[in-house]
Amino acid sequence: MALCALNAPHYPVAGRERRQVALERILRIDLLQQWFDLSDPGVEEALHDSVSFARFVGIDLGSKTVPDETTVCKFRHLLERHELGSRLFESVQTHLQAQGLKIARGTIVDATIINAPSSTKSRDKTRDADMHQTRKGQQWYFGMKAHIGVDSQTKLIHSMVATAANVADSAVLPDLLHGDETRVWGDQAYRG
Repeated sequence: MALCALNAPHYPVAGRERRQVALERILRIDLLQQWFDLSDPGVEEALHDSVSFARFVGIDLGSKTVPDETTVCKFRHLLERHELGSRLFESVQTHLQAQGLKIARGTIVDATIINAPSSTKSRDKTRDADMHQTRKGQQWYFGMKAHIGVDSQTKLIHSMVATAANVADSAVLPDLLHGDETRVWGDQAYRG
């Protein structure tokens, strides 16, 4: 898997830290999380419940254990620490286009709030500086937003931007478009 080469220099090897899960396996778990919008405990549960997910990841439930949510969380933090998320996303997009899945029609844009704990119980007794609060309807949220651009025909994600939750959806619209759209669809948040 070409994505392994991108991550290999940063993934723990014997001598630095104990490697818990093969790199390709944990990368496949990360992809499942992104594609199906699963939390860390959610992807662990899905791997136990779905034979097709377990097969995709390469786990024979009769002989191998499913990585726990802590392992999945630590890998995601490793990707964040080394800023590999966007590079992985670009590699997957390049691969899809090489397979003939061209993304150049209309784009559907939307954003979702990613909740984070508002507590200050971290090691340094502070909140994460990248997280902010926002209001949606009558409800307040604390965290970040994932702004996503999706091809209207294939339903493949072609762009993604992460911001603090208080960033207006319309502010990142130009970053969600590839420029060859014939149409753009979005909700009221993208007006103006």
